[in-house]
Amino acid sequence: MALLRAGAQWAQRRRAAVFVATVDHGLRPEAASEAAFVAETCAALDLPHHVLTAPQEAELTGSGNLQGAARSLRYGLLSDWARDLELSHVALAHTMDDQAETVLMRLARGSGVDGLSAMSALRHADGLYWLRPFLGLRRADLRDALGHWDQEWVEDPSNEDTRFDRIKARKALTHLGPLGLDVARLARTAQIMSDARAALQSTTQTLAARAANIDDGDVLLDQTLLAQAPFDIRARLLAHALGWVSGAVYRPRLRALQAVMDRLAEGRTQTLQGCLLTVRDNQIRVAREPAAVSDLCTPAPGIWDGRWRIVWQPSADDTATPAPQGLHLRPTGDSTVLTLTPGQRGTLPRSSRAALPAVWEGDRLVAAPLPGVSDGNWGLVPLKDGADFTTSLMAD
Repeated sequence: MALLRAGAQWAQRRRAAVFVATVDHGLRPEAASEAAFVAETCAALDLPHHVLTAPQEAELTGSGNLQGAARSLRYGLLSDWARDLELSHVALAHTMDDQAETVLMRLARGSGVDGLSAMSALRHADGLYWLRPFLGLRRADLRDALGHWDQEWVEDPSNEDTRFDRIKARKALTHLGPLGLDVARLARTAQIMSDARAALQSTTQTLAARAANIDDGDVLLDQTLLAQAPFDIRARLLAHALGWVSGAVYRPRLRALQAVMDRLAEGRTQTLQGCLLTVRDNQIRVAREPAAVSDLCTPAPGIWDGRWRIVWQPSADDTATPAPQGLHLRPTGDSTVLTLTPGQRGTLPRSSRAALPAVWEGDRLVAAPLPGVSDGNWGLVPLKDGADFTTSLMAD
């Protein structure tokens, strides 16, 4: 609510457009009424508001890492929403307290530089800029601001649920403060680790400029140049390639990443984080794993897999013709690739071509465009390009 009020004030001063989203994870019955409360506040501030709900297949339960699963769902919903509205920036309301709790939890897990650097005030991921303007403020500061605005808010009951590690860390901080391990000190540690991480990422970015190329959405890595780099830099570049292709928010665990790197050095095909990794002609190809998108189905035209936008391109002499109705986007599929013409098939490996989206009417293939190569009136536009691959390394 503090971010909402601050955003509304900022927009009014700068005559800028601000859109508001509330995510209903489907975990608490009160969430619907809370979203309605936000909608009422937005209406009073003349701000457009959207409620983002979890798809039916995305079931969140009390087992496993519930908060982690909810976070992944939340970022996915916000990413899709922002891209649909063609927004470039998304602001989040994390505070210094969130920063300190994150560092404390990661200390307990034995995290290294990346984990302890915690959250950044500006991050570029999934084609969007993610802003955290409140990292220098405490939660108490936000409550004071809401009191100044005479603005009500809702306390999430899960903030007192000690089943979650974050809440345990929050309560532990009240006892660690007298020892000097307080919120401000932990936040300072996060900043020091962020500086160290930036130096490592800069070196990785230099390697990426020499060793990485983009081939119609796949990432190609020069195996010789990769092998010459220190292990940490190699691991960072490969992890970045995996996240860039799959859209995964978090890096794979180091143990899994190291095992895959060892097997790739032996020339063995691997899968990790929804990607297919193959070795050929001294290049590691990081491609979308066809099985990871086999069930993905979205309306056409539109965005698919967070990586592609399939567009309807009416002919020059009939620009008023709208896109046909009732069509959807699904992967091209391995068996369909065999039926494509050479022009439709392109030069990608068969598995990579199979993982690209196509336009379908039921089970009938309508169009299978390639990046930069239309199929009839249908075109395929990448949401991320080669320059983004290298520059976004600093925002990982």
